[in-house]
Amino acid sequence: MVGLIISIFVFNYCAFRLNKHLNKNQILHIYIFSIAFQLLFDIIIDFKLHAYWYFTIAIEWHVLLYALFLVPPVNILFLNCFPFKKSITKKIIAICLWNFAFLLYEFIALFPEPWGYFHYGWWKWWYSALLNPFLLYLVITYYRFIQKIEKSI
Repeated sequence: MVGLIISIFVFNYCAFRLNKHLNKNQILHIYIFSIAFQLLFDIIIDFKLHAYWYFTIAIEWHVLLYALFLVPPVNILFLNCFPFKKSITKKIIAICLWNFAFLLYEFIALFPEPWGYFHYGWWKWWYSALLNPFLLYLVITYYRFIQKIEKSI
């Protein structure tokens, strides 16, 4: 629990302090999209299939801390750092670096309590390594969709 709370404070502070590119509307959209998608994913992968879980295998309020206060600011940080106007090579490198950072954080979250809070069922770290780039692409696509809507207004 300690590791999660520290992470929540650090990532939220960084996301809102270092934000240079996203306006308030975009932040709100990314925040709500991140929460909805994370909860949907966890309902299937965590609660139904027991591939992984947070804290204990039972459904607890602690899980909401992760979905509500950790995932959205990380996506905001990602979008602020993503090289939208650079070459495809730099975009791929950025996604690979963020994927590496996510995997590193996942390994840290696997530490025993009080620092760690994440546990594997049948999930393997390389599932995350393969899935993360697609999830990051989904965040980028949703962000571009928001921008397109804003321009049409």
